[in-house]
Amino acid sequence: MKKLVWVFLALPLAFACAPHVERVETNLIKDVSGGWNDTDAQMVAQEMITDCLQSGWYSRFLTRNGKEPTVIVGTVSNNTMEHINTDVFVEAMQRALINSAKVDFVASAEERGEIRTERLEQDEFASEETRKAFGQEVGADFMLSGVLNSVVDQAGSKAVVFYQVNLKLINIETNQIVWNGQKQIKKYVKRSKVTW
Repeated sequence: MKKLVWVFLALPLAFACAPHVERVETNLIKDVSGGWNDTDAQMVAQEMITDCLQSGWYSRFLTRNGKEPTVIVGTVSNNTMEHINTDVFVEAMQRALINSAKVDFVASAEERGEIRTERLEQDEFASEETRKAFGQEVGADFMLSGVLNSVVDQAGSKAVVFYQVNLKLINIETNQIVWNGQKQIKKYVKRSKVTW
C-alpha cells in the first residue's frame, strides 16, 4: 500500500518535469534567452545586404563592366562569448543576395570542392556527352566577409547585450574594400531570480 501512495505522490512530479513543446510559425519573433537568435540573423542579413546593394560600388561596377557583379560569401567570425552558428547568418546573406537578382553568386569553397570531386568522377564514369568540363567556373569579383561581436553589461538578474555585425565587401582582384557595413542590436534581458 505504501508503494502505491508513493507512486501517486510521484506522478504529478513526473508530469511537471516533462517538457512542453509547441510548434510555432518560423517567422514568429520570440526571444527566449535574450541571446543571438534566428530572427537576429535574418533581420541583420536582410538589412545589411539591402544597404550593400544600394551603395555606390554597385552602380560604379555596372557602369564600368556592363554586367552584374559576381559575389561569394567568405568567413563570418563569431567573436562573441556565445556559441553562435554563423552558418545560419551566412545562409541568410546568401539568400538575400541571390533573391535581390542584382548579383550573380558562386558557391562557397566547401561547395566548390564537392563539385570538383563530382567532375573528377564524371571524367572517369560519365559518358562524353554528359561529362562536365574543368576550367569553366565563374570567378567571383567580390567577397563578403565579416565579424560578429558582442558586449554584455550585467548586474544581478539584469543584463544589456549589445551585438555589432561588421561586414566588408572586398574586390578580389585589387583587395579594395568597396563597402563596409555595420548593424547593431541591443537587448535588455531581465531574468527571473529563481534558478533551476
